[in-house]
Amino acid sequence: MSVASKIRALFHAFVLFTVLVTVAFLSAVTTVRVAIHGRLTSAPNLVGVPLEAAERMAKAQGLDIKVEDNFYSSQPAGSIVSQLPPAGTPLKIGQHVDVLVSLGPKQVAVPNVVGWSMRAAEISAVQRGLTVGDVAQIHSARGTPQEIIAQDPTATSAAVRGPGISLLVSLGGQPPAYFCPSFVGDAITDARMRIGMAGFKVGQVVPVEGQSAASGTIISQSPPPGSRIDSSTVFDFRIAQ
Repeated sequence: MSVASKIRALFHAFVLFTVLVTVAFLSAVTTVRVAIHGRLTSAPNLVGVPLEAAERMAKAQGLDIKVEDNFYSSQPAGSIVSQLPPAGTPLKIGQHVDVLVSLGPKQVAVPNVVGWSMRAAEISAVQRGLTVGDVAQIHSARGTPQEIIAQDPTATSAAVRGPGISLLVSLGGQPPAYFCPSFVGDAITDARMRIGMAGFKVGQVVPVEGQSAASGTIISQSPPPGSRIDSSTVFDFRIAQ
């Protein structure tokens, strides 16, 4: 065998030896890592899942479920509200995932607030863990102004899951309404006197130039004649200058 052939043979033997040593080293490292860390999996996403289904999901990945606490929430009763560690976290086979489980919305007795003021109703609602929801106001002879005359849900409801109570508040009786007379063509002084005697008020009085009517004569009014008015109405006029 020539010298060149011997060199090639030695080189091939060295390469083969190096490969075998590398494979053996990697195999040993893998064996040690498996021995130290055990088999790994990842935490499943359990939030919103019923507890029984979550236990099956965890078991399928070699994990256990540990219920840390139960509490009232807006989530359906028996479903998982949160988990630790979060979904996707690497875990060893046999480890557990801590979860919090919902008891569902809290049910509370509904207070009877009909006949109460808004302030008193708000305080009572807060003391029971409730809130005041929608509030509507209407004129009614059933109650004094700002008195609650109806509620939803009613006090006859044994319990309520939602947090809000809707209220209907009285503005008092409907004020009397009248038809507006016409003051056009009258003197503003006469109109002021008539309006004041009737219990109404005069607002803006605007002089307008270039009118053929005598000075101080009303040429237009608001509200217009024939419209409905009540005790809150204020009259505005335009008069000849």
